[in-house]
Amino acid sequence: MKQVAVVLSGCGVYDGAEIHETVLTLLALDRAGAQAVCFAPDKPQLHVINHLSGEEMPENRNVLLESARIARGKIQALSQADAEQLDALIVPGGFGAAKNLSSFAMQGAECSVDTDLSKLIREMHKRNKPMGFMCIAPTLLPKVIDQPLRLTIGNDPDLGEVIDAMGGEPVTCPVDDIVVDIENKVVTTPAYMLAQSIGEAAQGIDKLVSRVLDLVE
Repeated sequence: MKQVAVVLSGCGVYDGAEIHETVLTLLALDRAGAQAVCFAPDKPQLHVINHLSGEEMPENRNVLLESARIARGKIQALSQADAEQLDALIVPGGFGAAKNLSSFAMQGAECSVDTDLSKLIREMHKRNKPMGFMCIAPTLLPKVIDQPLRLTIGNDPDLGEVIDAMGGEPVTCPVDDIVVDIENKVVTTPAYMLAQSIGEAAQGIDKLVSRVLDLVE
């Protein structure tokens, strides 16, 4: 059974992993007969957002503990991830990708990426193992992989310029499709960068999961 790392960034679109994207990823992997292995950084999240009002809350939460809510407790610290034991890597979106897995939300092109995630991405890439990133998560890639990568965050021209400045090659892509950088075995899809419903998000995510699994050698 293929072992696929799914890296989470908390619980909730505004301060963590996008829940629909994560669940759709886990469902698609399960339906394809692959084993999802969930990871998240064991560290404080940037901030906590009230998802009803959009306001920041005076609370401190841990990224791993929050991610465990979605993973139903079956999750490990990202520092434990071993590229040798994994067949593929998928990173769902949500602002947590830009706030907890990186500092992209605050620093844009000057951002840094979580050390453990950088290490995992580089190790997977070195071993020629496929990776899938969705929504805002593809913005992390140009910071970690030191060659021009074709990727998508949908069709936002401003974000495209930032990705360009970081050394990536932004590709416009509809919600129900994927962009494949075949040389680097990286698959990306817009998901909720464009999706107006969970069904729309599912179309691209299903394709991404299917393609990532196809690329496993």
